[in-house]
Amino acid sequence: MPIHYELDDEHIVLITIDRPEARNSADMEHFKLLREAWDRFDADHDAWVAIITGVGDAFFTGADLKKYVPEITKVAERIQKEGLDEIDGYRLDDGTKAVLRGARIWKPIIAAVNGFCTAGGMEMLGGVDIRVACPEAKFAVMEPKRGLFAGGGTTVRLPRQIPFPQAMEFLLCADLIPAQRAYEMGFLNAIVPYDELLPKAYEFARRITANAPLAVQATKQSVWEGLGLPLKEAYRNESALSSMIFATEDAKEGPKAFAEKRAPNWQGK
Repeated sequence: MPIHYELDDEHIVLITIDRPEARNSADMEHFKLLREAWDRFDADHDAWVAIITGVGDAFFTGADLKKYVPEITKVAERIQKEGLDEIDGYRLDDGTKAVLRGARIWKPIIAAVNGFCTAGGMEMLGGVDIRVACPEAKFAVMEPKRGLFAGGGTTVRLPRQIPFPQAMEFLLCADLIPAQRAYEMGFLNAIVPYDELLPKAYEFARRITANAPLAVQATKQSVWEGLGLPLKEAYRNESALSSMIFATEDAKEGPKAFAEKRAPNWQGK
């Protein structure tokens, strides 16, 4: 299975892209499997945080253009001709859901970037919450070098996530950016040696799972939705989410555990 999904007993899911022979690029099958992994994570009550990584010297490099373009063209033609939503389990939005542009997942996602991160890899990073990388990792929005356009969310998300001049350097120069430079731009949370990459990602994940899962999810939802709302609407949205969380069982458990000087027992209810 080229997309591995592993849930541990600490509520942490590890999703691994395992296609090193193609530098972890995706054809239609791999986009479908990756979309299904995100759907599974989103629907699983026991899964609170996800870590996404790759194998070999690449994290994720987007579409395998040699295979994906002819495949998606055939599927699109059949879907249009036959009036269906999907063909053999394939959907036209598999790619956007796989790189998290079309996904609305309020559970935290951490990227452990183990190597080259280009094209769809950059699009995916735009949809995660915490990013750690090894020193060998390199990042690029290289589409302009090929006469193409990064239409998976990167031109929208990146200027909202790092300072404008840094984002435009990424987007307009289309060069490979080394991990240290990406960190200086504010694009990464941490750089650690390759063999410490997953332990660091799990460290972040455990810091998150120590908190109440519904409160964490509502916090992420408020932030991501608020970025696309006028200020007054963002405040109203925040208030609605706040009211929802204060009505949960975990909102009773947290203060009770604090008063009793013990660790809380979160139920996600």
